Amino acid sequence: MYTRGLFIYNGNAGSVDSTQVGDVLGILSAELPELSVRRTSEPGEAERICREEGEQYDVLYILGGDGTVHECVNGLAVLESPPVIGVLPGGTCNDFSRTLWMPQQLPRAAEVLNERRTRTLDIGTANGHYFTNFYGIGLISETSQNINSDIKGTFGKLGYFLSTLQTVRTAEPFQFEMSHDGGEIAGEAVMIYAANGRYLGTNPLPFHEESLEDGLLDVLIIREAGLPLLRELLSRKTPGEWSPESSTIEYIQTSRLTIRTLQPMPADTDGEIYLETPAELGVLPGKLTFLVGEQPVSTW
Repeated sequence: MYTRGLFIYNGNAGSVDSTQVGDVLGILSAELPELSVRRTSEPGEAERICREEGEQYDVLYILGGDGTVHECVNGLAVLESPPVIGVLPGGTCNDFSRTLWMPQQLPRAAEVLNERRTRTLDIGTANGHYFTNFYGIGLISETSQNINSDIKGTFGKLGYFLSTLQTVRTAEPFQFEMSHDGGEIAGEAVMIYAANGRYLGTNPLPFHEESLEDGLLDVLIIREAGLPLLRELLSRKTPGEWSPESSTIEYIQTSRLTIRTLQPMPADTDGEIYLETPAELGVLPGKLTFLVGEQPVSTW
């Protein structure tokens, strides 16, 4: 039984209006004796609130996109007794809320959170920071940097794909060295993607459901020959159609990962770019507990 809740929402998120916030609060507060509301207005504010106040609450609801979730998790992951976390889709792609099997319609998502199914999941680490969904360099960070804010605001997730298709045509390989549980890999790639979640740009990735709580990162190394398959992955709508063991994209699972490049490269963590290589990545098994939707029948 939750008695004290905190609701954090990104006041700058263009895809959520005050009416929607009010509707969601009405649904959540009906099942909670006390619900405090905090509206953020600047980068880093959500992380600070979660770090300083998170242990005062039983449950924390986050309304925002993957960047807002990323901020909150970086505040919560350092706590000894973090609250249970509920994620409401309020951004462009909402990839981590999709990983949690949350409906993408706000009122319905709030109703599902009130059903209070929970799952304790892994959290990724990168150079002293935390991520829920992914860490990536190369094509993935170039895509994020190339998104035009006007296009993103007007067309939502379509802006992501327009940028992706544009970037794929101009991707430049880079030299890398990598150490992982099974040894070392070196060579050229156009993208390295270390996943904790299971969606990229609203599209499902071919990882097993257990990848959310197996203590491992799912790592894709995409060389030039793998670009056609990457395009296919970004355009398909149903999971279960790819066998990593027999593809042009190299796939490994590891609990730790060291990435070195000839020159520092910007890294994308959950859609936010503020880190760079070299990178030390890891996993905190079963670090945070999330409210989840009803798990669909697996097709893997």
